[in-house]
Amino acid sequence: MHVQNGANVPRLSQRRVTETYCLAGSALWLLRSLQTAFTCRILAEFFLFFFVLGPLQSETMAYGGRWCRCGLSLSLILSILGLGHSVELAFTAEPSDEVAVPGQPVTLLCSADGVQPITITWRKNGAPLWNEASVFPLPNGSLYIPFFQVNKEDGSSDQGDYDCVAQNRFGTVVSRKARVQAAAISDFHIFPRDATLEEGGVARFQCQIHGLPEPDIVWERSGEIIDTENPRYTLLPTGVLQITALQAEDAGTFRCVASNAAGVKYSPEAVLTVTGPHYTGYKDPMILVGPENLTKTVHQTAILECMATGNPRPIVSWSRLDGRPIGVEGIQVLGTGNLMISDLTVHHSGVYVCAANKPGTRVRRTAQGRLVVQAPAEFVQHPQSIARPVGTTAIFTCLAQGEPPPQITWLKNGQELKPRGHIKLKNNNSSLTISGISQEDEAIYQCIAQNSAGSRQASARLSVMWAEGLPGAPQDITATTVSSTSIQISWKEPLENTEEIIGYVVHIRKIEDPVQLEYQEAVSKDTFQQTVTDLEPSTGYVFYIKAYTSRGASKASASVVQSTLGEVPAVPSLYIKVLNSTAIQAAWEPSIKLGQNEGFKLYYRKVPLPHYTGPMLLPSNVTAYNICRLDPLVVYEVKLLAFNQHGDGNSTVRFVSLKEASARAVLNPSCNCVGDEQRAKSSTTGIIIGIHIGVTCIIFCVLFLMFGYRGRLMKCKASQDQISAPQVAGGVNGRISHRSVQNGATLMDTGVLELKGKVSDLNEMEHLFPHTPRHRTEAIPSHSLDVTLVSAIIPDEISFAEEDPPGTQAINHPPSAKD
Repeated sequence: MHVQNGANVPRLSQRRVTETYCLAGSALWLLRSLQTAFTCRILAEFFLFFFVLGPLQSETMAYGGRWCRCGLSLSLILSILGLGHSVELAFTAEPSDEVAVPGQPVTLLCSADGVQPITITWRKNGAPLWNEASVFPLPNGSLYIPFFQVNKEDGSSDQGDYDCVAQNRFGTVVSRKARVQAAAISDFHIFPRDATLEEGGVARFQCQIHGLPEPDIVWERSGEIIDTENPRYTLLPTGVLQITALQAEDAGTFRCVASNAAGVKYSPEAVLTVTGPHYTGYKDPMILVGPENLTKTVHQTAILECMATGNPRPIVSWSRLDGRPIGVEGIQVLGTGNLMISDLTVHHSGVYVCAANKPGTRVRRTAQGRLVVQAPAEFVQHPQSIARPVGTTAIFTCLAQGEPPPQITWLKNGQELKPRGHIKLKNNNSSLTISGISQEDEAIYQCIAQNSAGSRQASARLSVMWAEGLPGAPQDITATTVSSTSIQISWKEPLENTEEIIGYVVHIRKIEDPVQLEYQEAVSKDTFQQTVTDLEPSTGYVFYIKAYTSRGASKASASVVQSTLGEVPAVPSLYIKVLNSTAIQAAWEPSIKLGQNEGFKLYYRKVPLPHYTGPMLLPSNVTAYNICRLDPLVVYEVKLLAFNQHGDGNSTVRFVSLKEASARAVLNPSCNCVGDEQRAKSSTTGIIIGIHIGVTCIIFCVLFLMFGYRGRLMKCKASQDQISAPQVAGGVNGRISHRSVQNGATLMDTGVLELKGKVSDLNEMEHLFPHTPRHRTEAIPSHSLDVTLVSAIIPDEISFAEEDPPGTQAINHPPSAKD
């Protein structure tokens, strides 16, 4: 027993003391981790500290528990001050849509948790509510409207979109928007109509009316509310009344009554008349009303109507068009065939088919309707608070799902964040990247996911880490243009903490380039100016300086903007082509290396004369020029340069001689040194001359063919006259002496060609060249003529000779020229 202050106190084991503190510490850590109210956590920590840990004070002192007690005290102080807090700033309650009754009070809830102090303000339609007489902010952050008005004296209204703004030293967050509207109810735009129906049939009445909130509809028959316990009566929440198996007692007047906070509306009455049955035979099933296309939100109720008739009474069944089962949970059939689905989920979306089936057969009629279930946005991944050093990159990721897919926007301290410079949004805005972060980027960033079914928001804080003792920003930065490719930067050292500076870094970027294309040049700590080279002419640049120590970089200096000087164009590439003895062509290639040029200047001169001919000013899109009327016995110098608003660039010089071309002047076409108009005229003249020559040639060819054909024709007739001579002599064998070969005939060594023709050849000749023979007194037998016609056209140099038969006198022919 350990005696202290005269009292017998049981000694606690060190293990028990340690376990108790560990449990208490775990409880404190758990309380901070939970998203509970800040005040509740503080009270709980006080309770743990004073009532659980207080009695153990003496033992903890004895067994080294002082550090634990002090640690818990420090933890409590940090919690009170907000240091080490798990949530810097977040909403614990946000306003929701409200339907207000004019003249009645309205309260919009809003509360935030985080590091104190927290200031909550309200906005209406994006504008702050300052000193509004008709609204009062409550101490807990909520907004109270004691007397809701639709039309005020100044023309304003309490209707609108409200949101609350919470702010502390870490940043600002904005709640979701809550729409406040006045309760209202319209007139009926669909109401029941008179109907006369047969007994045993079905009746359907419908009412539709718009209102805020959604009006409740009940039905009256003959002034009394219809008994919903009657199984033949089905009242659908959509304002439809169905009556099956009609009876005479169902006749009467019907009307619907709609009511909400704005008042009560009565529809016109409709008279139902029930007559006796006229036909009791078979009737095919028929669907009177099928399901409509519906769009609902999750957790709501959908009613798909299907009303059928027929004899016998058809059986109504439901199925999905995609073949998936409808299920049983939350499914209920109202009346004789209406399908009600409660607590909708996105899985209930689809096309539903209502079928009216004749009992015992496969006869059926179908109707279908589409159900679309929307789901408000919900986060799959929240953005997480991060801390990054200056100059690094921070990435926030925010993933949300919903039906339809939600759109994501970002806020920085309550203001919409637009992509610019070093701030990029990727992957449908689900990824926020901040590169080259600075102190200005430290804020609370909110991710807003929104679709037609609702919106959600989540926030995260970017902390920019800054080491103590770092130098301040460099001072008095200036930039001076040196040339078209260089700028000189100068600055002064920071005003504080300069002892540990190890160097400076010049940050360089074109004005039009994003931050990612920035580059740097490092200089020593004793250098306060730097000439930046290899820049582009006529281009603006942004410069700023940072001082570096072994522990990090200073803040960035102020940025300066400076442009390089303009530059004359570069030297063009020049090529000379000799066209003929008096003309050359100067050609050059367009190139981006030339820079911004307005045109070219072309000169030429005879060597060694001092003066040039030119310049010929040529636009920038011209790449060749012909120089004509040159002296073929002289060497020429050709010079080309490009120019722009900054002056003339360096020139390119070429020398060319025309002596070799002069020797070949006869073979080469002359250079056409005239303008486009003269070229067009000469081309036209050449075409006309060519046409005349062609026509003349055609005429001569036609004449030649005509005269040639006539000559041949006359020769053929003369030859035929000569060949007809053997016919007068009678059937003797004739021999033809000649000195040439015609149409494949063989030349005999003796100079005599024995002809063994047929009479048909002569007949063919007579057919081609008919004539009257000189002697027709004797017929020529076919077997007595031994002559073969060699050619139908007899050349002039061939002569024919005929031997005299015995006892006859020979016919003399003119001698051949070759005999």
